Amino acid sequence: MAALACFFAWGLVPAYWKQIPYVTADEMVTHRVLWSLLFIGILLSGQRAWGGIRRQCSVRTFGWAALAGIAVTLNWWLFLWAVNAGRVIDTSLGYFLMPLFNLIVGLLLFRERLRPLQVVAVAIAVAGVTYAFVAHAGLPWVGLALCASWGAYGALRKKSHLDSLPGLFFETLAMLPVALFWLAWLEAKNTAAFGLHDLHASVYLIGGGVVTAVPLLWFSHAARRLPLSTVGFLQYITPSLTFLLGAAVYHEPVSTTRLISFACVWIALGVFTGEALWQRRRAASGGVAATTP
Repeated sequence: MAALACFFAWGLVPAYWKQIPYVTADEMVTHRVLWSLLFIGILLSGQRAWGGIRRQCSVRTFGWAALAGIAVTLNWWLFLWAVNAGRVIDTSLGYFLMPLFNLIVGLLLFRERLRPLQVVAVAIAVAGVTYAFVAHAGLPWVGLALCASWGAYGALRKKSHLDSLPGLFFETLAMLPVALFWLAWLEAKNTAAFGLHDLHASVYLIGGGVVTAVPLLWFSHAARRLPLSTVGFLQYITPSLTFLLGAAVYHEPVSTTRLISFACVWIALGVFTGEALWQRRRAASGGVAATTP
């Protein structure tokens, strides 16, 4: 239930931010940092987890948290900009590509080895993106940038060795000075949407902290209790819902070229998921010692 709630929430979250399309992505992301930090602080107090936070405080922790915070803040900004620029479908492509991009990150940064079918999956996905570019549909830079920034974030989180909630706390804390400075700058220029003059936007901006933190907690709860293959399969709910939301609800154009490009990515994900499940079943039967990415 936690996994389903998490992936459905992430898939439908563009509809939340579409309620305030006149608020800039800059202001959205700064409020997302601010209210996420406050909400996470309340959760840590409820769990009486401040002792563990104090024990993890170090220069190394803040260093990795700052780098991860930059990556995830960039990812948030790109996502929010794309949603209100009418490019919801492009965001779904980025999240479809993420599992395959993580394979490449593991290969380059962590010296992980790709199995033959994993290489085939990556090649098919690359072919789909290349086809869209060659057929003059344009390089899908929004999806690629979202994929790259989230992949960088995942690699930095892996290096930091922090759990989900403490990691998010340190990351948002590291970004807090920048967020406060930018909010002060918007107020000084009198261009901020937040305030008593626009209660509608203010409520949505404050609620962004809950929208950010709660699905992450659901994900953390599910990831500790479910097989990785199950979590990996369910994660495709998110970009599938986002794709349907963009095409059916917001009527974003889906050309034949884009459909072919998406089809290549979907085929690649089918190969990737099938190979992972086969390896897991083979390992469970005692044939080989294998791990599911």
